[in-house]
Amino acid sequence: MGVYDAGGEIGVRYHQVPGYKFQDILPPATCIILHLHYMKKIIINLLFLCLFGCTALWAQQSAWHGFVKHRFVFDGRQAHIVAPRQALPGNPWVWRAYFPEWHTEMDSILLSRGFHIAYIDCSDMFGSAEAMQVWEKFYDHLTRKKQLSEKPALEGVSRGGLYVYAWAKRNPGKVSCIYAEAPVLDIKSWPGGKGKGKGSDADWQKLLGAYHFTEEEAMTFSDNPLDHLEALAAFKVPVVHVVCEEDSIVPLAENTALFERNYRKHGGYIRVDRMTEGITTAGHHFTIRNPAQYADFIFDHTIPLKQTLSNEKFVHSYGGLGNTFYQIRKKKELTVAFLGGSITQNPGWKDKTARYLQEAYPQTTFHFIYAGIASLGSVPHAFRLQTDVLDKGKVDLLFVEAAVNDLANQTPAAQQQKAMEGIIRHALEANPYMNMVLMAFADKDKIRDYDHGKIPAEVALHQQVATYYKLSFLDLAQEVQQRIANKEFTWKDDFKDLHPSPFGQEVYFQAIKTLLKNAGRQYKGEALARMPLPAAMYKNVYDKGEYVAVDQAEALQGFAINADWQPVDDAGTRAGFVHVPVLEANRPGASFSFIFTGNAAGIAIVAGPDAGMIKYTVDREPAQAIDLYTQWSGGLHLPWYLVLADGLSKGEHVLKVEILPQKNLASNGNACRIVHFLVNK
Repeated sequence: MGVYDAGGEIGVRYHQVPGYKFQDILPPATCIILHLHYMKKIIINLLFLCLFGCTALWAQQSAWHGFVKHRFVFDGRQAHIVAPRQALPGNPWVWRAYFPEWHTEMDSILLSRGFHIAYIDCSDMFGSAEAMQVWEKFYDHLTRKKQLSEKPALEGVSRGGLYVYAWAKRNPGKVSCIYAEAPVLDIKSWPGGKGKGKGSDADWQKLLGAYHFTEEEAMTFSDNPLDHLEALAAFKVPVVHVVCEEDSIVPLAENTALFERNYRKHGGYIRVDRMTEGITTAGHHFTIRNPAQYADFIFDHTIPLKQTLSNEKFVHSYGGLGNTFYQIRKKKELTVAFLGGSITQNPGWKDKTARYLQEAYPQTTFHFIYAGIASLGSVPHAFRLQTDVLDKGKVDLLFVEAAVNDLANQTPAAQQQKAMEGIIRHALEANPYMNMVLMAFADKDKIRDYDHGKIPAEVALHQQVATYYKLSFLDLAQEVQQRIANKEFTWKDDFKDLHPSPFGQEVYFQAIKTLLKNAGRQYKGEALARMPLPAAMYKNVYDKGEYVAVDQAEALQGFAINADWQPVDDAGTRAGFVHVPVLEANRPGASFSFIFTGNAAGIAIVAGPDAGMIKYTVDREPAQAIDLYTQWSGGLHLPWYLVLADGLSKGEHVLKVEILPQKNLASNGNACRIVHFLVNK
């Protein structure tokens, strides 16, 4: 028998597994004094573990098919690693999800080739969110502390399919390949037995408890292993299923057949092999024909190990997220807001972040504010922050992205500076304990800049204000560029667009997950601390930006308020900018006045195919003209924000607007449609 001694060495003979020392207890005939000395050390170490905690508590070794199995307790659960006689470089491994003693021939072959085999007992958890948190910790333990490779091969037998796909879909970039044998892929099929399968009433009740589901919730569950396979396919994870046509416990038609169809639909590679020999247990058990071919499948899709960059390099935490984790762990309540453009509005990283937080901290009540609106960058964010975010509740953690749209919209650098710093100051004045995460997403121009050794201007600004205000900053543009340079993926085939594919959304989320996990490890129970609010870096920042209703316009000549505006053409619209009150006119000469108090003002318009030109004056300054038609207006009534007055003195000011007879050659009208007035008070 061997013992894993967390505090010191016991015995004299070591058996190596990366990061472990497994020792044989000295025989009783050995000097009794030495024996008592080491027993004292064991007792002291056990007391230390009880007092201060340790995830991996015991390690015992035993023979396993000619190899050495090292058993230990991890996070209160039985776990083991079977070690090869000679590990391959990088320590590749197979993660068995369930039934670790079933059909071990393939594992034995892989062990003989230098793989490790790992297992942790999550019995009766059915791949639930709680089970995945155990897997998350176990994965970190094996890869961070025991130096096993970052991309294990997953093996799922029967109900083990629930586990391997729950993990793989949450972590598609951390899987080399998947081998599944008669896998359960829909809880309604098994243990539910709601289709052609026999099911298991006892296991169905256990599953309802593990998932915290009612019967109705289980029946409408939409994240079975056969659902939402886009990211797994995008990461090109190869899959082999070994099944039997006669299986009436986990029917092929309700499980692998549907999975195969869905995975292929998203471009995933899957091979399904049907076994016909040694069939027992209603077709659910069978003999594996030539197990060496499946060992080859795992070996060939794992070796050579690919060296990937750690996203730690692109995650910058200048001030930490201590207040966030105070709310999570002490108050058990956290409000998270996501402020951004279409990359935030679209399904992807924000949804994954919300799910991760809820699963990682199930005792905490989370509130999420989704404030992503396509096409909007830092200037719109500064003026809509109050209405779209702060008015919806006390925000504890704010994610902000604007770098892509600031470039696309050609936002002047001075306005970007005022807007980004204004957002931060406005947020901290609303809640001085708010944590913020600034994110610079990727586009081709930013990648090109990094390729030429230049930091993109928008990225530099995000990092500058994050550093100054001690916020967290994710340079995702640089991460994408460096991973492409490292030949991990390509923009064309994998990331695809500045609106990321499921692959790209996963890259973004994994960086956020790294930030959150690191912050969670670093938090030691500190109390809330006010965030620093030093003097502003730039003059006249938009730190009190807000919307003003369009009914505040005066002296209307040809303008009128449409209380429920919607386009009469076929051009598209954006949520929040249709079926809303709009101040509009479409004839040259139409005009209005707007009286405001503040140092900056502007208009938020919908600029569609008939957008015209206006001239405007502020107080007695000379008139200026501006074209409302944009490069996107031909097929879209685009939300477009224009700052018309800036750097004004304190006091009251008057903005006058008039539609000009001139118009853009591409426009088919002279329309001016205002959804909001913008004022920085």
